[in-house]
Amino acid sequence: MKRSLLAAALVTFGGATWAETPTLTVYTYDSFVSDWGPGPAVEAAFEETCGCDLVFVGAGDGAALLSRLKLEGARTKADVVLGLDTSLIANAKATGMFAPHNGIPANLDLPIKWEDDVFLPYDWGYFAFVYDKTLLSDAPDSFAELLESDVSILIQDPRSSTPGLGLLLWVKEIYGDNAAEAWATLSPRIVTVTKGWSEAYGMFLEGEADMVLSYTTSPAYHLIAEDDDTKAAAIFEEGHYMQIEVAAKIAATEHGQLADAFLDFMLSDAFQSIIPTTNWMYPAVLPADGLPDGFVTENEPEKALLIPIDKVETIRKEALNEWLSALSR
Repeated sequence: MKRSLLAAALVTFGGATWAETPTLTVYTYDSFVSDWGPGPAVEAAFEETCGCDLVFVGAGDGAALLSRLKLEGARTKADVVLGLDTSLIANAKATGMFAPHNGIPANLDLPIKWEDDVFLPYDWGYFAFVYDKTLLSDAPDSFAELLESDVSILIQDPRSSTPGLGLLLWVKEIYGDNAAEAWATLSPRIVTVTKGWSEAYGMFLEGEADMVLSYTTSPAYHLIAEDDDTKAAAIFEEGHYMQIEVAAKIAATEHGQLADAFLDFMLSDAFQSIIPTTNWMYPAVLPADGLPDGFVTENEPEKALLIPIDKVETIRKEALNEWLSALSR
């Protein structure tokens, strides 16, 4: 008898029959599953349609998520992984743990053409240094000015955090062979390097540094959720590195059809409309009602930077060594 993974399976024992609800396990990063993140709303919306139990498992930040998956290997309980990004796709594919998706929808709303056959995007944004306008009146307007300024900054570790890795690639894209010197100049003003984004941003809000590595959309949270217009993102004339966050199904999942259904749902209006005011990123598909007032400002990056996916891994290794060397001095 053919069974649908989107409906309750039937289990017979001792002549009696019960409805068994399938469980879809999605590994993601901690902030996604927080009370204020997209996870709770996404879970409720998907469970209304799937006849399943959707379980999100937080596994640190994005890069830490991939590390956990590598450690678990064939033992992983994940059916879907959501929260890697373009800087980690090549590394993730090399594990052989992911299966192709069922196709790229035509209505993606990204700054670049999406062609990957395994990972699907669900949101995107630009990395930026965020500051409090009431405390820092003259924020740098270029990376060069940041290097020469005396502002203090908080950043994330590129070995565990996708923003931290994004900054690594951002510096490399701008400075190329001179990236090591750029880090040597910047390192004295780094207050600390946190494991993930949440820790760094929390420290910034507590006044631990002048600026924090985050996103150009971070001030929208304070404006929309808190009616606070004091936060701003410094826009750099050299351009801003782009992050496109992605998801894919595990090849060994026993719930392949259900995983495919989740990926389809991920790009539906029901999911995408949740993203702007919970994950505070641009949705990969523009919601039917558009973006909320205050989400887009006049102060947006004019130049997008992104290293091609197939070149990231080689550049990442070199950039990481430069970063480690500079911060160990």
